[in-house]
Amino acid sequence: MSELGARASGQGRIFQTSGDQYIEEHHHHYDAGAGGPLFGRQVVPPAGSGPAAPDSVRMPLVGRAPGILRNREELREALGAAVAGPGGEVHVVHGMGGCGKTALAHWLFNEAVREHGRVGFWVNASELMSLRAGMLAVAGDRGAEAGELAAAAAGRRAAADLVWHHLDHSTDPWLLVLDNADDPAVLEGGAWLRSSDRGTVLVTTRHATSPLWRGPGVRRHALGVLPLEEAAQVLRDLAPEAGDLESARKVAERLGRLPLALTLAGSHLAHQLLESWSMDEYDRKLGEESTAIVDRGAAGHGGSQSRQLVGRTWQLSLDALAEQGLPEATTLLRLLSFLAADPVPLSVLVPVARGEVTLEGLEPALRAERLEPALKGLIDHSLAELVSVDGARCVRAHGVLLDSVAGGVPQDRRAIVAEAAASLLEAALPGQGSDSPETRSRLALLAPHATRLLAVAADERTAFLAVRVLRQVYDSGDYAAALALAPAVVASVRGVLGADHRLVLDARHLRGTALFRMGRFAEAEASHREVLERRETLLGADDVDTLHSCAALSQSLDLLDRDEEAESWGRRALDGYRRVLGEESTEALFIWCGLIELLPQLGKERDFAEEGPALIEAAERALGPDHPTTVLARHDYAGGLFQFGRHEEAEPLARRVLADRTRLQGPEHPLTLSATSLTARIAHGLGRIDEAIGTMKELSERRARVLGHEHPFAAHDRAWVATWQVEARG
Repeated sequence: MSELGARASGQGRIFQTSGDQYIEEHHHHYDAGAGGPLFGRQVVPPAGSGPAAPDSVRMPLVGRAPGILRNREELREALGAAVAGPGGEVHVVHGMGGCGKTALAHWLFNEAVREHGRVGFWVNASELMSLRAGMLAVAGDRGAEAGELAAAAAGRRAAADLVWHHLDHSTDPWLLVLDNADDPAVLEGGAWLRSSDRGTVLVTTRHATSPLWRGPGVRRHALGVLPLEEAAQVLRDLAPEAGDLESARKVAERLGRLPLALTLAGSHLAHQLLESWSMDEYDRKLGEESTAIVDRGAAGHGGSQSRQLVGRTWQLSLDALAEQGLPEATTLLRLLSFLAADPVPLSVLVPVARGEVTLEGLEPALRAERLEPALKGLIDHSLAELVSVDGARCVRAHGVLLDSVAGGVPQDRRAIVAEAAASLLEAALPGQGSDSPETRSRLALLAPHATRLLAVAADERTAFLAVRVLRQVYDSGDYAAALALAPAVVASVRGVLGADHRLVLDARHLRGTALFRMGRFAEAEASHREVLERRETLLGADDVDTLHSCAALSQSLDLLDRDEEAESWGRRALDGYRRVLGEESTEALFIWCGLIELLPQLGKERDFAEEGPALIEAAERALGPDHPTTVLARHDYAGGLFQFGRHEEAEPLARRVLADRTRLQGPEHPLTLSATSLTARIAHGLGRIDEAIGTMKELSERRARVLGHEHPFAAHDRAWVATWQVEARG
């Protein structure tokens, strides 16, 4: 090897080798804190013998480093302690694409070099070629001779053994970052991942569950999204003029607090030329265009790299899964992308795994025996995670991921994916009419997915599914959830089917009944009058749906103390049901219960005495003793007995109703709470004031918890307690 006549600045030297062995030596001079100047050497292997060496292993190869690393204090403390100590540990930071693993590694690299005098090495471990070239460059940096490096590059010497020999004998302590090690097999195949007393190893990876991360001396750290305040502050760091902290919170929440998305959004807001969006405008655009606009923030900032684009970063993991023989993982993620970012119960997928539900037309096909490996692949690559919600095992993916995957489904495949997702949800729904606590819990998990499916694939089937879910949520007794769900369902279904479609009127009717149950009686009355008018015009006076509106309007008027109007509408509904559906139809018996409740308020004791027992007898005969309408008939009759001062007769019937409701619907169901209120008031009427106060106190807390502190019934409970306490003291 001879030294050329060319010149190099500073201590740099240029060498030319004979034969086919090449080594270029570069001296990088920059501030290394207590460690002084840092020197790097690159190995250029013989032509055709292996990959070219990286331009540097002494500098973090990151697309865009954050100016300020927000949050992560606990993890930074642990990693900071590792590089401040003697070494010997391997730390694996795992998480989904875009969650900030590389940013954290960049921070640690600078901390190690500048604050603790370590030599820092940064190697791209995304594939074997880049890993091998980078690690050989590290060996060269630590003193490996040209012949050793050439032999390793040519395969005549174990490359990993050479690298770790020189790392183990390094005169300087070091930090080695193996970034983007998303395929653990790349590290495992050549035994590249080792520990050394001379340094610390940091691995960043999307692969959460590899056995390689569970070896001795390896510490695993999960990295997720940012807390809301820190996420909002990231936007403020990048675009302080675009909006205040409250506006930043809204954008951050919509972006799921994902660091990559926040960085791109902040960059977009900070570098607009022709447009000047505020954060509020950006939030509105996200609602209109989904997260597809986020990647615009990458323009001019090295954003062509897939890892720097929200819309592309997930595809790297899906491509890796396909190469590993799991193309079905893409199919499964597409299905999940048509559902909400909320947890999806695994019970939704079980019928497919059992072969009970076949999903037609998907490409690649998602066969029963391939579902579990596909799901495990998504979890292994941090594209999804397993979570538990109220004891139900669920799978959850990030909202920005789902948005970008859904947006990438080809137009000619969207209807097929939507049909498959609808089939899954339909199979998972509980039977109609169930209102057990288990049913309410299951519906609470499924409801967001029905509305998301309607939003991304609006058609008649998804519209019917969304209204079915809304109805079942209401029927289950979760009135607050039904009221929260109703506006989005009404708006979306109207957009698909038109304002006067029967299904749209059904959804509006359900919203009115939810308003009623949540104590918003005036709003409920107005809503039911509007729907009644449209139904009567479009469907006719004797249509069953029109009669439903009459019955619902009667209930609202009753709670507004407009008893005579309430009775009039109730009688119209009862007569219509009897004429159209039969004397002992469920609908006729149900509205008859409402009239039995009205008669004491109107002072019609004779009518009450005749109709109350007749109603109970008819309900038990037609529906059975445990039917909800039969229980309601007993409840309303017991309440009427109480109002007419017949407390001794009312008490055993009221206690039976309470026991039935607790057994059939659970102790927290709103109707169970109403039954509890009746028993407390009867106890007071019988002179058992302390018992009445105790029961009503407990009830007021439960009612506030279930329906809200401001619900009129909760306020009534508190008023009863206050009145009775004064009475007890006097």
